[in-house]
Amino acid sequence: MRPQEINLHSKSRMLELVYENDLRHELSCEYLRVFSPSAEVRGHGPGQEVLQLNKEQVSITDVQPVGHYAIKLVFDDGHDSGIYDWNLLYELGINQERNWLDYLNRLEQVGHQRVSTA
Repeated sequence: MRPQEINLHSKSRMLELVYENDLRHELSCEYLRVFSPSAEVRGHGPGQEVLQLNKEQVSITDVQPVGHYAIKLVFDDGHDSGIYDWNLLYELGINQERNWLDYLNRLEQVGHQRVSTA
């Protein structure tokens, strides 16, 4: 589902996606960075995923359209190779709570503690 609006809130480091019927997803820059669709994050096949660490303070510096089907997000840590198509963004929004808990559990399993962003 294609969002009707895409708003980057730099201060809060949130990307807001507004869909029809006023459905909104607010996705943090950290969340979008650690769930990037890039090969750097997802690998080139099952089991090749790379757990992203120390992304608590990452910000998006640019949102670039990719045709009529996606956006490219440019992060201030230099990551810019993920193409986020409309379906992926919608799924990231719908599954945000489950995905985030899974991410936190994976961090805990490797003994990594997130730095407070407050």
